[in-house]
This record gives sequence, C-alpha cells and structure tokens, in this order.
Amino acid sequence: MSLAITNGTLIDGSGGDPQSSVTLLIEGERITRIGRDVSVPRDATVIDAGGGCILPGLIDCHVHLAMEYPNIARFLVTPPSLRLLETIPRMRATLDAGVTTVRDAAGAPVGLKHAVERGIVTGPRMQVAVSMISQTGGHGDGYYPCCIDMGLFGIRFYDVPGGVADGVEEVRKATREILRAGADWIKLATSGGVLSTSDSPKSSQLTVEEIATAVYEAGAQDKRCMAHAQGSQGIKNAILAGIASIEHGVYLTDELIEMMIDRQVYLVPTLVAPLAVVEFGKEHPDILPPMMAEKAISVVAAHQQSFRRAVQAGVKVAMGTDSGVGRHGENGRELQLMVENGMTPMQAIVASTSCAAHLLRLADQLGTLEEGKLADLIIIDGNVLDDINCIVNPANVKYVLKGGSAVKNIL
Repeated sequence: MSLAITNGTLIDGSGGDPQSSVTLLIEGERITRIGRDVSVPRDATVIDAGGGCILPGLIDCHVHLAMEYPNIARFLVTPPSLRLLETIPRMRATLDAGVTTVRDAAGAPVGLKHAVERGIVTGPRMQVAVSMISQTGGHGDGYYPCCIDMGLFGIRFYDVPGGVADGVEEVRKATREILRAGADWIKLATSGGVLSTSDSPKSSQLTVEEIATAVYEAGAQDKRCMAHAQGSQGIKNAILAGIASIEHGVYLTDELIEMMIDRQVYLVPTLVAPLAVVEFGKEHPDILPPMMAEKAISVVAAHQQSFRRAVQAGVKVAMGTDSGVGRHGENGRELQLMVENGMTPMQAIVASTSCAAHLLRLADQLGTLEEGKLADLIIIDGNVLDDINCIVNPANVKYVLKGGSAVKNIL
C-alpha cells in the first residue's frame, strides 16, 4: 500500500532550505520519492499536510521511561511490575509529542525495547542503557540517608543490574553485566547531580582509569559510553577516557569545549531537566527533598551559559530532555529552550533529527527525510522556523508516522 503526503513545507533535517509544495511517496516502511512532480498512485492513501511543516521524527537522546518525577515516597509503594506497565502511556505521550526514537538513559530493561520491536506495545524506537555505573555514594547510588538502598531511581527490576562499582575491576564486571543485560550504551556517572542525596553537581566521580575500563569493555562489543557529567572535572575525566557523549554539561569551560570539538564528543544538554525539577519542587515542596530543589535552582544559570558557549564554539549537540525527571510528552520544550539559549530554530531541529541520528549511529536510516530512508516523520501545524514554540504543544503535532505506519493522526 502506498502513502502520499502532500501540501506541506518540507524541512528535511539536513539544515538545508525548506521546500514548499512537496509530495512524499511512501511504500511500506520507506520513503521512495520526494519532489514537486511526484506521481501519486491511484490506490495510494493521501495525507494532506494542510500547509504545515513536514519534519523527520524527532530523536530524544536522553529519557527515563521507567520514572516520572522524583517522587521518592511513591517509589516506595509502587511494585516493579506496575512501574514497568506505567511506561506504556509514557511511550504513547512521547510519540504524541513527535518523538519517534529515544535513547533511554538508564532504568528501562531491554525487554521494553523488545516489546516495542515486536508490536506488543506502541512506542518509539529505542536504544537502552539499562543501568548506570556509579561509585559508592555517587549520583547513581540508590542508598538513602534512611539506610535503605532503593536502587537506581527506586527501580528494582530483575533485569536491570546494579551499577555501583569501585575500582577498575568492579567497573569492568559491572560493565559486562550491563552489556549482558542487553544494553546498547553504557552510562557512567562521572560527576554528582541534582537528584542524588550525598553529592554536589560539581563533584568528580569515577577515575579516568575506571571510566576508560568501561569504554574499553563497551568498545569490545562495538558499543559506546555516555556520561552523566555536570561538574567540570567529571566532564574532563569522561572526555579523556573516550566517552561518546556528555549528558547535561552544566559547568563547561573553554578547555572542555575545545576538547569536545577536537575529539568529536557530543553534548546532550537536557536544558529542560533542572527547570522541571524546580517546577516540581515548587508544586510539591512536601515531596521533593529541599537539598534537591536547592541544587536544581543552583545549576540553571550555569547550565544555560555553558550551552550558549558550546553552541557558539561549534560543539556537536544532540537533543535530549531527561524526560522522567519531568513529565513525558513535553519533549518539545527542549527545542524551545535551545532556541532561547542561542540556537536558531533550524539548528534546534537539526540537533533533534540528523545530529541525534549520527550520535546514535542511525543516520543511514533515520534523521533526515530522504529517498530510501525509513518513513519516520511528523507534521506540525504552523511554521516552526518562524516560531519554534509550535513544536512545544503536542496538540500541534498533527501527524506522526513511524516506519510508514501512522501512530498519531489528528489532521
């Protein structure tokens, strides 16, 4: 069965000029023709874009589907089976926001990815980190002051290995266990963070040797590493050890920016994450521990300044939201914040499509709308290049196609 999408402005994800009055012809799961003179088969289903913008499906390189908001009290009374089932509406909300591919940055077992691939549940394409390696007392250590070990984000799935490791050999074993659990990425906490109980975002965690051991073990299976890295020294250690992407990058320096450019390290900024924590803390001061609220407030300005400097210098940026820290389905806020903090709307779209696809090694199939590629695309009501805010409200995402199948249609 053929599908034709007509009467829209094509923004193909490459950063090139938009093209008006373009028709896309899709056969099965792939795009077969793009142009103004495309002949539409008589039996094709025709989708009228209504003058809206046609974009590649967005790619969010940092989500946590197994959680939503840092509600520690709720973690304590929620069975793991329910936590897993709660991912289903979150994946639905993610698709509705126009995100067709995600990298889950720890917490989701590989079985969730398999369930999507087999059509058991509806969700975005997934790459998964499964767990996060952390030193004792580090950002990924789930041991709370009450002397209870709640695990990573309060998650206790059997197929999500623990990640607390100290020393090269413990890191080696933890990396191998996480790879055995099906991880596409190895995530390491190389600095403290906002949603941890016993550290500062500026603190350095794991040594260069420990991080490099994980990089080696991941590379032995053709996998790569990502680093939760907010503090400057933690960022530097991760870069020196061979990490592929820096998540958050709150306290970047000129030296670190130069190192990222020289070594082709990506920044996944998650600008919306601390703001989501601040908002949650204001709404629920009885739930969010004050230390976490204070840390979230303290990093916002430095985070935004670091992002601006990185963009100006030419660091590769791939979109990521840290959804799960906040509400799923609000992924478009990240593009808004990227534009507010120095990107053009086109740069924000490229960061959320082709650049993200390159980071995830999916650029041969996804990230741009080209003949032969998978038909992952969205239709936005409004001109996103004039007003990026069009993409913030999921109601403006009128149509979502994943692999040639419509997963949302409110045209």
